[in-house]
This record gives sequence, C-alpha cells and structure tokens, in this order.
Amino acid sequence: MYDTSDLKKGLKIMFEGGPFLVIEAQFVKPGKGAAFTRTKMRNLLTGSTIERNIRSGEKMPPADVEENEMTFLYKEGDAFVFMDSRTYDQVQLAENLIGDDWRWLKDNLACHVLFYNSRPIAISLPNFVELQVTKSEPGVKGDTSGGAMKAATLSTGAEINVPLFINEGDFLRIDTRDGQYIERVKGG
Repeated sequence: MYDTSDLKKGLKIMFEGGPFLVIEAQFVKPGKGAAFTRTKMRNLLTGSTIERNIRSGEKMPPADVEENEMTFLYKEGDAFVFMDSRTYDQVQLAENLIGDDWRWLKDNLACHVLFYNSRPIAISLPNFVELQVTKSEPGVKGDTSGGAMKAATLSTGAEINVPLFINEGDFLRIDTRDGQYIERVKGG
C-alpha cells in the first residue's frame, strides 16, 4: 500500500477503481486545515487525465500492472505486433493504444509494453531512435538566418522539421518524447 507521502511522478497506483499513472504530485500544507497532496494522474486504460487532492494519510494500493521488454516486429492492418524478448510470445496492440508513437516504431525496436490484468494497455519507447530520411527538399542557399528548418519525411512515414543541411538518405537521432531532431548520425 502506498501512502500519500509516497506519491511521486511515474508511480502507478489503483485509484477510483482503475490503474493510474501519477504525472504530478505536490505536497500542500495550508495555513488552516489538514495537509494534502495535489495530484495530476492519467488513467492507463482510457488515457484521460484527472486532478485530485488526496488527504494526508490516505492509502492507495499499487496498480496491478506489469511492464515487459518487447520488440516491435511489424504492422499488420490496424494492429502493431510485438514479441516478448524472453518468451518469444507475440502480442498485437491496437492502433489506438499506440497513438502518435507509431511515428517512431521501426523494425526490431526494443520497447516496454505495459500490461494490466494480462492485457496490453500502453507502450513506452526508448527516449531516442535513429531513423533514415526518405524525402527532403534541398535547402535554399542563403536561407540560413535564424536556424532555418525544412520538412523531412522519415522511413516510418513521420514528418519532422530538420536543419537545411540534412539530405535524403541521412540517418537522424530523434527524441521520441517531443519528436524533435537531435543530430545526424552515421549509418542506422
């Protein structure tokens, strides 16, 4: 059981009958009245975010979630197929569970899949992936003031903004948390 003093970012708890991920937790001691923890949590099943004040001393059970390391294999129709790295079991995740993370999924990418009651509910990607540029217009000579950017299409179909010196065929390191270009890298 977790106490309100245990609440911190990244903790997975059962709250109001479902599994939640704590996004923010701030201890508040008002001048008058009892202390409480102001929290912002995301429902792991629906993806909705709630804000709640939890009185000090309340207890919450840990969420019955399990995180397995899995490898992305391929996309089949509207589902993404992952393989457990230990047991070689394959599991399909629906497109709605992947969300915008599809943009960074390349073959054989190691990810973590979150299970609730043995059912896959979410994935977490590595912070950085290396993808190849498949389409990019040449930069315009002289258009370099202020860190000019241009659009580029990556091997997964994602479109991002990159510096003008990036060409088709280049491999880029991308931050999966915000979709930003980090740097150009050698070979994939």
